[in-house]
Amino acid sequence: MILKILKYPDPVLSRPGEPITEFDAELRKLIADMFETTYAEQGIGLAAPQVGVSKRLTVIDLSMGKNPKDKLIIVNPEIISSEGKQYEEEGCLSFPDIREKVARAAKVRIRAQDERGKWFEMDGDELLSRCFQHEIDHVDGMLFIFRMSALKRDLSLRKIRKMQRAGEW
Repeated sequence: MILKILKYPDPVLSRPGEPITEFDAELRKLIADMFETTYAEQGIGLAAPQVGVSKRLTVIDLSMGKNPKDKLIIVNPEIISSEGKQYEEEGCLSFPDIREKVARAAKVRIRAQDERGKWFEMDGDELLSRCFQHEIDHVDGMLFIFRMSALKRDLSLRKIRKMQRAGEW
């Protein structure tokens, strides 16, 4: 089922998600729905708070559904190490029509659980690193707009307010 993606400034997006403790059929259904929603919106990642579920869950698929082996389910994630810098353009499904360059670590190592509760560690660099950081920010209640420069953030917020007044947001 395709879920409704919340847009900024919905308060759920700014709250840290609760840890997941139940690894059951309900969680697996949410994961399946999140992947379906991600693909429908042509995204590469989605965090549970973006669909109104204040939990520490994110799904990522850099292949956008083309390679089932690329599907990543990340429950209760944390970044345990990072190195380097990259400054690349990002977008966000909760900020349609807003794309801007954001500074991120070039490489990260995460620790998380899978859909069955098993802990694992995984490295990501370049796009995967950026995606890990972006989605983990979501479950921490941090939005990418607040990682932009002050000038770019102000311009983006003005654009959003203008679209809100026009009924386009």
